[in-house]
Amino acid sequence: MAPNGSSNIHNDAYQTDAYGGSGPSGRRPTVSSRFQGGLCGSLTFDSAGRIVSVCLTPGASPKLVLLDAGTLAALDTMTLPGMSSSDFSEVSGGGYFYLDQDNRAVIPTKDGGISVVAIRGDRLVKQRSYDLASVVGPGNILSALPDWSGRLWFVTGAGLVGTLDMTTGAVATHALAGESIANSLAVDESGGVFIVSDHALYRFDAARRGEPAVTWRMEYDRGNRRKPGQLSQGSGTTPTLIGPAAGPDGGYVAIADNADPRMNVVVVARGKAGPAKVCRQPVFPAGRGADENSLVAVGGDLIAENNYGYELDGHPLIKGVLGGRQPETTPGVVRVHVDYARRACTIAWTNTTERIPSVVSKAALGNGLLYTYTHPAASELDYKTRGGLFGAPDAWYLTALDLRTGKEVWSRLVGTGPLYNNHYATIAIGEDGAAYSGVVGGLIRVDDSDD
Repeated sequence: MAPNGSSNIHNDAYQTDAYGGSGPSGRRPTVSSRFQGGLCGSLTFDSAGRIVSVCLTPGASPKLVLLDAGTLAALDTMTLPGMSSSDFSEVSGGGYFYLDQDNRAVIPTKDGGISVVAIRGDRLVKQRSYDLASVVGPGNILSALPDWSGRLWFVTGAGLVGTLDMTTGAVATHALAGESIANSLAVDESGGVFIVSDHALYRFDAARRGEPAVTWRMEYDRGNRRKPGQLSQGSGTTPTLIGPAAGPDGGYVAIADNADPRMNVVVVARGKAGPAKVCRQPVFPAGRGADENSLVAVGGDLIAENNYGYELDGHPLIKGVLGGRQPETTPGVVRVHVDYARRACTIAWTNTTERIPSVVSKAALGNGLLYTYTHPAASELDYKTRGGLFGAPDAWYLTALDLRTGKEVWSRLVGTGPLYNNHYATIAIGEDGAAYSGVVGGLIRVDDSDD
């Protein structure tokens, strides 16, 4: 994979959502945006610092784009195979993809395949494709990542786990009977591949001939409903790995469950010996907690955001044209402190103010900030920004919180209206220190002012 911070939506193979460097400090932040004709949800950066993304539009073919990071201008665009459904929350076909060490985008496509696209100068060049349609059946490939030996692992929404030898084309699969998958996977250096379905958390390892084999399975509390803000009745989090596989317990893996009345952050040992429980910490208000984004790893601690209430009724653009606001969600961000020696969790801090509908938030350890994307309630907007033809504007902000305290450090209005809804896209920090996010209309960029 490309270097950590550049390779995929959750930054690295551990899916930490954390950068070692710094993002914008909030010094007179400037905002720029560019229409890309779709939601560019995953953002990666090639070795020249350019953005590589897949932009999805309901009812159209996904597009791979190569963008100038400073201007957001498209340098090249490639139409990918297949057609997106009319479901605006469907993320297969490029919602998850990764950039490899040779600047090649490895993309699950809508036709049940895997495309490998190289960057030559300022051009996107298709290098190879793998037709897996007969193997995956009706369930499109949701995500794919390589393990430490270079073997490609993939998952489908229908609960199929597979491996692909990218040299020989050999494919092997394992079906999770009666279970579905709605998130990506995490991989560690011991060969472990960690996958969460809507029923259980799994560790897989490759068997002798490369086929996926279940090492252990741990059921979690999946609750009794699909909460507003989540894509399935189950965990909404891609597994997050903490600590090296050579460390105590083989390292650790964390998810959020979907329990009622309160969801929990769940941490277990991830070694081959089995998922020994470390702790289970309730978070967010009873009956009003949901997290559809990966937990952010800060040292051994974990940060969760509350997405409860993000339920779109139809296409957000249609609602916006008719004058409606996007959903108002239950506020909440929490940092869970994990004491691995004592097998205990505590709440380090809770922010009950910020409303975060759906963004993949990111930590910048270099300057101690958590970058997130907020959507205040109409009653919380400053009086001067309220009003207009349809009442309170649909205002969206890039917001930075202090990782140590959870308090807001700064917040910058990015834009108003449905085109600025990030809709499950990620925030990314570029080599230039700017913050980027996909939005319904394309991309936004926020950076400190030069003057």
